[in-house]
Formats: sequence, structure tokens, C-alpha cells
Amino acid sequence: MELMMREKIGNRCRWWMAGLCLCLVMGVSSCVPAMAPALIGGLSGGMAAIQRDANARKTYKKAAKKERKLTQNQAPLSYNDSQRLKYFYLEALNLQEQGKYDAAFDLLKHCETINPHAAEVYYAEAAYYVELKNDSMALVCMQKAADLNPENDTYLERLAMTHINMRQFDEAVADYERLYANNKDRSDVLNILLQLYNQKKDFAQMLATLDRIEAAEGNSEQLALSRMRVFAIQGEKEKEYQVLKGLSDSHPNDMNYLVMMGNWLLQNGQDHEALEQYRKVLAEEPEHVGARMSMLDYYRTTGADSLAKALQEEMLVSQNVSTDDKVTLMRQVVADNEQMGGDSTKVMALFQKMLAVPQKNADIYELYVAYMKLKEMPQDSMNVVLRKALEVAPDNVGVRLQLVQAEWTAKNYDEVIALCEPATEYNPDEMAFYYFLALAHFQKDDHDKTLSALRQGLAQVDEESNKDIVSDFYAIMGQILYQKGKAEEAFAAYDSCLQWKEDNIETLNNYAYYLSERGEQLQKAERMSLKTIKAEPTNSTFLDTYAWILFMQERYQEARIYIDQALQNDSVPSAVVVEHAGDIYAMNQEIEKAVAFWQLSKDSGNDSKVLIRKIRQRKYIKEKKK
Repeated sequence: MELMMREKIGNRCRWWMAGLCLCLVMGVSSCVPAMAPALIGGLSGGMAAIQRDANARKTYKKAAKKERKLTQNQAPLSYNDSQRLKYFYLEALNLQEQGKYDAAFDLLKHCETINPHAAEVYYAEAAYYVELKNDSMALVCMQKAADLNPENDTYLERLAMTHINMRQFDEAVADYERLYANNKDRSDVLNILLQLYNQKKDFAQMLATLDRIEAAEGNSEQLALSRMRVFAIQGEKEKEYQVLKGLSDSHPNDMNYLVMMGNWLLQNGQDHEALEQYRKVLAEEPEHVGARMSMLDYYRTTGADSLAKALQEEMLVSQNVSTDDKVTLMRQVVADNEQMGGDSTKVMALFQKMLAVPQKNADIYELYVAYMKLKEMPQDSMNVVLRKALEVAPDNVGVRLQLVQAEWTAKNYDEVIALCEPATEYNPDEMAFYYFLALAHFQKDDHDKTLSALRQGLAQVDEESNKDIVSDFYAIMGQILYQKGKAEEAFAAYDSCLQWKEDNIETLNNYAYYLSERGEQLQKAERMSLKTIKAEPTNSTFLDTYAWILFMQERYQEARIYIDQALQNDSVPSAVVVEHAGDIYAMNQEIEKAVAFWQLSKDSGNDSKVLIRKIRQRKYIKEKKK
């Protein structure tokens, strides 16, 4: 059998085979290898072929049944064959470790000839067939393993999962029924069976399975509700009602079940009976939120809109109603209002009534701001609400970030700093606050405080941190350090930046340009700069950097091509770019054009003494390294 085993089989089969090796030491015939769920679980990808071949599956099932009968009468494996089997398993493992997967698989096939009824051999082979995407053979091997060792839960459960992935629900049901027969204490298997019978629309078996779950775990609300769902699907309203009534009768002091009774009655058109249930609850517990929410539905169902509105507003300002319930109610208010024309004054008035009551968290404030955004209200008005929310919940990241972004957009950098500094204590692991804090200080030209904020943020970095933000932290740090004359520290920061995000285009450009300014590592600078112009081929800044690096390598003709592109893609080239153009043209022996570019650079505000000397002497003069 010729196999082209891919390299990735190595790692996955290595632990698979290691587990089999351990089984061999303990005794092959009793082995229960449970170490390969992920590998077998991977069969879901390409099962279409075996699924199409229904006749082949039927043929195999008959053969498997016959083979099980033969296996029952099989003579025990001799000691010599048992030892041979162990030896070849170990040898297969050695070959596996050497990456000789073809040979390792051949040894597994040889083990099959030693004992064609060894379940663990087929289970191991299945892993190879999975990687070869031969799903039909993988399934055959798994089926054989489960049939030959029907008490092995690992084989059986993996087989069942595969049948589910293939949507072969009949086979999956049979597998899980066998699995449950082996493990009567596994109610999780019964829950899977319940879902499978639901998929098959086998309601009788669903009810029977619910009975089995109840026998194992006792009755519960969840079981009762599941039975009700089955009866509802069947249209058995009376049985559905009796289950709910039984649940309510068995919990006479729990008002929630009376509410459930009322809701069922309301949904089934029995309005008056539903109202009776709600009134019973409210007589016992006047502030029962569930009953009051249901009364709202009752009023709406029966057309009592004014009563519904009054109760709704009462609940929205009540201290006994949870914030989550208030949010739900208020969303309904907004939806109804929008449907009726969107009169924001009514909704705004209701929000203000709600917020006149002390709040436990910022949820209502946030909903209010969301509504204000919907109505496109002024940002200043939203900021007032957000600041009140922050007073209630100073550690609310979402609220504070909304404020930070608003103040940043307005260029209120002092406000940004005032918001971000306490946030680094309330939410020390939220990188965004260090980011805005650093940028605000940077905008104010306070580089020391910028570096301090960046270093604070970097101290919080871990494997889960946002790579883009961390990369930008190092990028800003590198820029500042270079401006402060700390080139080596700046380059170290840039290296860290690119480790977090190797395609940070701005950093690649800046790093490359600074290296070229110093005349250092020009080949590295060229590689980085080339990446930037491939990413943005019309970016004049990136083109200028690449041209200048070529110039520093004395590749003047190439440099001219790219500086021309830089000039073409910039309607108002900077004084630096124009000076570079003059230098490049000068070294290409076009001195008249060079002087014209130098003069244009001078006229644009470049007062460099070296530039003035170039113009006077009409030649390129090399500047000293920075």
C-alpha cells in the first residue's frame, strides 16, 4: 500500500501511538485507549463519500455482525503472537518517532495479520485514514474497533460522534443506546439521546427517554418543561397543561409556577383564567416582578393600552424591578415609540424619570446614550449623561471609553488625560486607556509623560493582549526615543514592535529611514522599505524613503526612478523630499535640475546650512551622520 503521509501526521499520531505503547505494556487485549478524542473527532470534515455509499454500509454491517459471532468463538491469542504484536507496536512507534509514517502504518497492517480481531489495531489505523482524508476507511476501522470491543466506551463514543457529524442519526442512536447500556449512571448520554430522538421527530422515544432521565436524576422543572414541549409539538394541549399543573401543585409556595400557569393560559387564549392566576400571585406578593411583567402582556393582549402604559411606567421607576428587566421594558418602549412615529420627547421624559431614581449601575445611562445616538443628539448632551454614568460606575470601561473617544475627537487632550489616569487604576488591564493617555501627552509634546504611559501599558501586556495596540505602543516609543537621540533604544523598540506585528507599515518606513539617515544596516533598511511600497505603491513618503536608501547604497539611477514616483504622487512635496530629489539628480549628473530642487526646498522653509552650501557650490555635499 503506497501512502504519501503528510508531515502533520507526525505530532498527532505520535501521542496516539504512545498511548498504544502503554496499552501494550499493560496488555493488548484489555487496552482501553482513551487518548485520541481530538483525532477521531476530526472525521467530520469529509464524510460525504461514505454517506453516499449506503449499500456499502449495509454490506459492512452484515459482515461485522458475522465477524462478532466469529470473534466470540475465537481462540485466545497465543503468548508468542501476543509478544509479536507488542514488538511490532513498539517498532511502529520507533518508526513514527523517526518520521517514517509509511513504514509505521505498514507495521500496523502487519499487526492486523497477527490478530485480525484486535480492536485497538483498527482504532490506531483510523488515525492514519483520517489524515489521508480516506473517511470511508476511517469509519470502517472505527466501526470494527467498536464492534470488536463493544464494552470500550472510548471506541463507541467516538463512533457515535462521527455518526452524528455525518447526520446518520439512526446509527448514532444505536451507538448511544449501547453506550448507555454499558453505563447506566451516564445521564449525559440520555440527554444526547433526547436530542437525537428530537432530531428524528420520534416523540414516543423522547418521552421514554425523559422517563429514564427522571428515574436517574429525579423530577425537575427542566424535565417538566421538556415534556411540555413534546406535548406542544404533538398538539396535546391537555397533557401539556396537566404537566404544568402537576409542577405547580408540587410547589404550592412558589409563585413563579402560578405565573407560568397564567402565561400558558394567556398564550392559549384563556385570558380570564390567566388573569386569575396573576391576581393570586399579586395578592401574595404585590411586587412580584414576573407577575407584573405578565400583567403587562395581559393588558396588551386584551387591548387595555392605558393600563399597560401606567403599569409599565410604574415598573420603570420601581426600586423592586431589576435593571435587566427595566432595560427590557425600555427597549420595548423605544420600539413601540419608533413604530408610532418616533416622538423622542416622550421617551426622553421617561428616561429622565427613571434616572431621577438612584441607579445601582450604568445600564440605564448607557441605554439612554444609545437612544440619544439613534436620535442624533449633540455629543455634549451625551457627554453629560456619560459623566453621570461614570459617577455611578467609575470602573465601567465602556462608558469611560465613550467619553475618552468623544473628548479625543474634540481635541480636549487635558480631558482625555483626566479620564485615562484614574482608569489605569480602575481597569489596569485595559490597554486602550494607556494608549489614549500616551497619545494625549504626545499631542501636548510631553514626551517624558508619553513614555511613562507607554511603559505602564507595556507592563500589563500578556499573551492575550491586542497585537495591534502593543505594536503601536512600541512604535510610538521608538519614534520618541529617536527624537530624544536614543537611537539604540529606539531601534530596540522598533524591533519589539515588528515582533508583535511584522507588517506595521509605518514602523517599517520609519525604522528604515532612520537607519538610512545613519548609514547603518542599509540592506535591512532596504528590505523593510520595500515591504512598505509593495503594501502602498503610491505612498509618496514610502517611495521617498526607498529612494533615499537606494541613494545611500550609491544606486543612483534606481533612486531616481523612485524619487520621481514620490514627486508624482504628492501634490505638495515636503522640503525634505524635494531636497532628496536634488541630491539624487546631482549624483545622476543633472546638476541644473538638482539646483532647482534644492532651491525649491529652501523656498519651502528648509534653512539647512548644508542645503545653502549645495546651492552655492552647485554640488552634492554629504551631511554628517546623526
